[in-house]
Amino acid sequence: MQKQTDSRAFNKRIDHSTMLPKHRAPKGVFGALIPKIQRALAAEGYVTPTPIQEQCIPHLLEGRDLLGVAQTGTGKTAAFILPLLQRLAGDYHRPRMGTPRALILAPTRELAAQIGESIQTYGRFLTIKHSVIFGGVKQFHQVKALNKGVDILVATPGRLLDLMQQGFIHLNEVEVFILDEGDRMLDMGFIPDIKKVLSRMPSERQTLFFSATMPQKMVNLARTMVRNPVKITITPDQPVVESITQKLLFVGKNNKDALLASLLRDPQVYKALIFTQMKHTANRVVQKLSAKGIPGAAIHGNKSQASRTRALNDFKKGRFHVLVATDVAARGLDVDDITHVINYDLPMESETYVHRIGRTARAGANGNAISFCCAEDRAYLREIERLLGKPVPAEMEHAYHCNEAFRSSLPAPKNFGRGTGGRRSRSNKGHSRSRRNNHGIT
Repeated sequence: MQKQTDSRAFNKRIDHSTMLPKHRAPKGVFGALIPKIQRALAAEGYVTPTPIQEQCIPHLLEGRDLLGVAQTGTGKTAAFILPLLQRLAGDYHRPRMGTPRALILAPTRELAAQIGESIQTYGRFLTIKHSVIFGGVKQFHQVKALNKGVDILVATPGRLLDLMQQGFIHLNEVEVFILDEGDRMLDMGFIPDIKKVLSRMPSERQTLFFSATMPQKMVNLARTMVRNPVKITITPDQPVVESITQKLLFVGKNNKDALLASLLRDPQVYKALIFTQMKHTANRVVQKLSAKGIPGAAIHGNKSQASRTRALNDFKKGRFHVLVATDVAARGLDVDDITHVINYDLPMESETYVHRIGRTARAGANGNAISFCCAEDRAYLREIERLLGKPVPAEMEHAYHCNEAFRSSLPAPKNFGRGTGGRRSRSNKGHSRSRRNNHGIT
């Protein structure tokens, strides 16, 4: 089974330095888990929990509400899935049709799918049933799974509300509610939907709120959801993991394609995830690279779910080594051996930079993040460096260096930064809602 979620990242090094023998006893809080879950962890070679797992799991096993904040790639998913599985297994009863005992909300299809895969991995020796629902695909198979009964439902908000309104999902028996990537939910305009979901669940429940960042708006939202929560914060003053080597390249806008192709010809760039702001730019970059003999694929919000899934799977399996994406892949995407993240365009929100480059250096490996900066991007760079608290190291000697970009003092574009809003529309025929911000970057 492929390892695809950030929850599987802990203690899995590229050089296998921490892949301890499978018969070794689990360490730390893993020892408090039931034998069948320990067996699943051992099958994956996991022995030692990460800091967020070590701190979260005991409280969650006690049934406490929790606010968790940690860097991307630190194992947040396993931190809530493992105790959830233990809770449900300890009081198991046959699930009722369309009536889950646990609900996990995720902002994107990819993240929802990967959470589902993680549940499958850690619950492989349990009888717990789960299902994943999201938009972009027909609902028939999702409804069929719901009708068979599920213990854990993983969903994106739009499709969840659609199926609730059609009467296929009932939340009146939810015992555990988990909101993952809360800050991304805010950015994508999902908060009204979340409030609708909350109104349909019992007030007596365990609530978990996880996020990589916790701006004040997130704090305000969380306070309406949790009761006397435990607060777990891991390395709050270090927004970027130390194992990522960052580099900045000043380049003229018209030379980005040539610079990118030259970087990708370096054999050290084994597997690269490239980020653009716009969907059409992602398509164009793939075409330009293909013309230069560098195969790849693009994923973004205009691609069908089948196309996105196929591209991601081919990238993971090494059928090609370049994936170009908008910020739909900035969170939740977990491919262990991404050696380089390349910001073809800098993101319009500084926090997104942290999430993007966190797609490399997964599982404790080292990684590289290379960012292009043209004159028009200078305002984005200033905000990113303000968030990081230090400048991104710049390489000034490369063949496409642009002094105009380096010296640019262009102001920020209109509507720049967080809170640009989310323009929402509901597709017809009961399909789930699409989400895009004013700049169309998803």
